[in-house]
Amino acid sequence: MANSFGFFLFLVLFFGVTVLVQAQQQTGFISIDCGGSENLNIDDVTKTKYSSEGSYIQTGVNRNISSEYAYPNNPTLPLPFSNLRSFPQGDQNCYRLTTGRKGSLYLIRASFLYGNYDGENKLPEFDLYVDVNFWSSVKFKNASEQVTLEIISTAQSEETNVCLLNTGKGVPFISGLELRPISTPIYNTEFGDSASLLLFKRWDIGSINGSGRYEDDVYDRIWFPFSSSSWKSLNSSVDIDVNGDGYRVPSEVMRTCSTPKNENDSLEFSWTSDDPNTKFYVYLYFTEVEILQGSQLRKFSVSWNGSPFNTSLVPKYGQATTLFNSKSLVAQEHRISIQKTEDSTLPPILNAVEIYVVRQLDALPTFEQDVEAIRSVKECYRVQRDWVADPCEPKNYTWEGLKCNYNTSLPPRIISLNLSRSSLSGIIAPAISNLTFLESLDLSNNSLSGPMPRFLEELRFLKYLNLRGNQLSGFVSTTLLERSKKGLLTLRVDDKNFSGSSNKKKVIAPIVASISSVIVLSVIAILYRKIRRRNEQSEEETNMLNKSVGTVVSKKLQYTYAEVLAITSNFQLVIGRGGFGSVYSGQMKDGHKVAVKMLSASSAQGPKEFQTEAELLMTVHHKNLVSFIGYCDEGDKMALIYEYLANGNLKDKLSEKSSSCLSWERRIQIAIDAAEGLDYLHHGCKPPIIHRDVKSANILLSENLEAKIADFGLSKVFKNSDNGNSESAIIYVDDKNEMSTIMGTMGYLDPEYYELVNLNEKSDIYSFGVVLLELITALPAVIKGKPSIHILEFVRPHLEKSDLRKIIDPRLQGKFNEDSGRKVLGLAVSCTASTSIQRPTMSVVLSKLKQCVKMESPSDREISSESYSSSDVFNSMDNEPMTYPFPR
Repeated sequence: MANSFGFFLFLVLFFGVTVLVQAQQQTGFISIDCGGSENLNIDDVTKTKYSSEGSYIQTGVNRNISSEYAYPNNPTLPLPFSNLRSFPQGDQNCYRLTTGRKGSLYLIRASFLYGNYDGENKLPEFDLYVDVNFWSSVKFKNASEQVTLEIISTAQSEETNVCLLNTGKGVPFISGLELRPISTPIYNTEFGDSASLLLFKRWDIGSINGSGRYEDDVYDRIWFPFSSSSWKSLNSSVDIDVNGDGYRVPSEVMRTCSTPKNENDSLEFSWTSDDPNTKFYVYLYFTEVEILQGSQLRKFSVSWNGSPFNTSLVPKYGQATTLFNSKSLVAQEHRISIQKTEDSTLPPILNAVEIYVVRQLDALPTFEQDVEAIRSVKECYRVQRDWVADPCEPKNYTWEGLKCNYNTSLPPRIISLNLSRSSLSGIIAPAISNLTFLESLDLSNNSLSGPMPRFLEELRFLKYLNLRGNQLSGFVSTTLLERSKKGLLTLRVDDKNFSGSSNKKKVIAPIVASISSVIVLSVIAILYRKIRRRNEQSEEETNMLNKSVGTVVSKKLQYTYAEVLAITSNFQLVIGRGGFGSVYSGQMKDGHKVAVKMLSASSAQGPKEFQTEAELLMTVHHKNLVSFIGYCDEGDKMALIYEYLANGNLKDKLSEKSSSCLSWERRIQIAIDAAEGLDYLHHGCKPPIIHRDVKSANILLSENLEAKIADFGLSKVFKNSDNGNSESAIIYVDDKNEMSTIMGTMGYLDPEYYELVNLNEKSDIYSFGVVLLELITALPAVIKGKPSIHILEFVRPHLEKSDLRKIIDPRLQGKFNEDSGRKVLGLAVSCTASTSIQRPTMSVVLSKLKQCVKMESPSDREISSESYSSSDVFNSMDNEPMTYPFPR
């Protein structure tokens, strides 16, 4: 699978084949001549305009390749290859490319020619990354090899970093770097935004004019000739309409094609994968180039390794059509065969091919709040360190002075910051307060001045604080001193600078001015503790209830009511309704679509739930939680603004009214996404968060059907959830729109919580189990009727009869892996066990769901109820009746 584009390009140019130039610079194109002059350079062959890298990178040195590989000894050498940028210093050096919009699709191309530029004649080897994820290793066969790598990737933020990593096998360098925006949602895969595509081959089939870059290729792809001795070429002079499907292969490429010399033969091409587990996507481009007579018909089918790739295709004259596989192709040997159908009078044709390798995005970028905080620290102190790209990823290339905490399903968090002896001056940077997971902070031996900020005591995980060797003054916080006394914090300060650290009387004097004050305060404290014990609500809820409207802390995310009116076009379009109020479609000034949830005056939820949801969403961030944009808190005008998710909620998507049926594999993936979000709330947040209203209506789906959990108005922060402490509160039951002593939605309520008012994370597990049953059956949690029954009551009798055909959504028509079906069904039942102790944790649920995905095979399997045993599926199924009432 070694990349051979450079070699092909060399042959094309060397033998004098015509190269059509890409003379038009498209909006958003970035073309960098790495190591070139500061002037704008134009390649004489391709006419591409290249700029220098001054605004994209600050590190590295410019070098020229050895004269034996350069002009005039190599007269056809493209411009970017004559010089390069070398990076002898630093383990990671990154080009920072401004892409402008998160979620946009880009083609990125990197070019390399060693050319013995350093006179050592030792071929280097290094790694290439896009943001935090591995792109490719860069290797060379010889000093003259031109290596060109391409990747199609989704921007994770408003900027994309292309990084060269020193792996200890030679100094990294780069000759050219190009970025091309892809404005159309094409090159889609089953993996959505969680994967990139690496170019394996791109062929102009039947080319007679040579290949290269074309003026009408809006994505500036490089096409290479491909043919076979058993094929013959056809061509046309007519302009081809390439705008139909978004791939927009250049007309010059589509004008030529190949067909078998023997009209009864098939067109075939093949390749071998070094790794049999590599996933491929193939894009085949067709157009008819001949004007056919009335009796003529060109019709063919495509297969991969003998399996149908499509049904049949009749290419249209002068109009491009694209075929591609909806699921990745996995094998060691790959053979694509294009065979004419029995009723076809003409042999098959093929105009162009692209083959890509899936590169799944395994690494997560650092927690966004931490990234913003550490960058603010860098700007505040003008830190002179190689701090580029992501602070924590790749793991072996963490920023100097930082340590990070890693979790397989959560973004990395910064837990240690060491800026000792870094020539810092000024006050202790306020941005440090946003590094909320910080365990160690060393700012010693600098020139910091001013008082010790109070926010240091709010860093609740802080275990080590060293401020020695500065000019700080004032008092040491009593909270920090107490934590130090208890052995919870190693505190190192200069006693001579801090009154609080050497004279404790000064710290406590304002509080204990007299014995009588102590007595009064003691009595008040005792009474306060007694009152708190009697109060059913937790400290967090009490604080929220006591707050008045308008107490959401952050002002950065606050919008006025006038702005909300503008965003929603005066509440023009309602896209949903819930217990909080109506949800409206909106659009921000930058064009991003949003959903705006307005608090209704008649809603049983009110300022407390508004406060809970707004403050919680400002502190939790995860790819499977709905992103929070902002809020409005103006008198009785309260609104929450979220990202817009195009496919609505899971409940509607599963209903009979939905125009499409979710595949079994997609249902499992949705379950995994939701489980990832809940696992983050339960185990990734400190203290843990219990959602308390998990249901299919609160699981929203993006354009790519990625699931995200929404609606945190009833969520609960647990200080001691691990100890099994019970919590009770007055909570909202939205199906009846009334207040009750329990909280949640009927059908999803944990029976144990309903009976004992004993709330813990297992209450969310029960609700999630009901959602799993909805995914399996496509039935609602409470099935309306006379009488209404719970979904578990529907499932139970069919399980006893081992009749899975009546359980699993009949619309699937048996298209799923039976082992996977049995495992998901068993998992749903274990989640809905009547007692919480019998239910698994969300981490276990997540692990088992991922195992279910691995069971899925590309072929569809019919349900065989005889192969199941209800005892295998539901060995933990209890027959106790439901103990909470159903809605009338």
